[in-house]
Amino acid sequence: MNRASTGAAVQHGTAQTGAPAEKPVRRIQSVERALTILEILAAAPDALALGEIADRAALNLSTCHHLIATLVDRGYVLNAGRNRGYLLSSRLQELTGMSERKADLSDFARTDLIDLSGRLGLSVQLAEMEGTALVTRFKANVAETHVIEADEVVKMRAAHATATGKAILAWLPEPETLKIISEHGLTRFTDHTITSIADLTEDLRWVRRNGFAVDNEELKRGVVCYGAALRDAKGAVIASISASMPVALATESCRDHVMHEVVACARKLSDRLRLSRG
Repeated sequence: MNRASTGAAVQHGTAQTGAPAEKPVRRIQSVERALTILEILAAAPDALALGEIADRAALNLSTCHHLIATLVDRGYVLNAGRNRGYLLSSRLQELTGMSERKADLSDFARTDLIDLSGRLGLSVQLAEMEGTALVTRFKANVAETHVIEADEVVKMRAAHATATGKAILAWLPEPETLKIISEHGLTRFTDHTITSIADLTEDLRWVRRNGFAVDNEELKRGVVCYGAALRDAKGAVIASISASMPVALATESCRDHVMHEVVACARKLSDRLRLSRG
């Protein structure tokens, strides 16, 4: 077979056996229309009247009104007042800022947490509250200390039973703490878990008085954890760090050493946050 016939055969084979074309994306009309409205408002230098938005989006007035009412209710669009129209709120910028801050905070603390893990020979973590969920953003275990920790999905609803969670909860406004408890409950994970609001309230008072939180086998049997809060330039608690150790290593002197190291690292990071973001 010559080169020409070979090429023809390859082309023919491709036509017969090539990968099937991708299926078209199934678009949701209401979502597309809402996004179109946001794009129109983002491009407008001033507030736009409902009728003008409807014309630019090629929507009837009633449909456009319902979509905008939803966007106003969710905080993405502002009603500038009677006869003044609508404009984009800062909500999208806030969401972008939140996303950037999360990634930035992990990068910001990475070197210090790796160093802390190395000094202690323990696993350390950085966590934040995302809505009502406790989310681990970074972990380091330089010495690869053998600690079987709870699954991250479990931790998300276990702020009351973790050092990172309690270090944050202690400084939240009471309504926010109650919202977290209401949504996730006070699940019992071990015999040491706090399962009443009264006991948790007292424990969080203890955290505020002492400046650190303790998980004494409250989430996982055999694991002890010490945590401390991180504060931003305004003094608000935005995250926490912790170090975990097997209970077999948790002598009084070891506990004291780990506590001081975690608190010192949290204070150092908080000071740097104030300087860099103030």
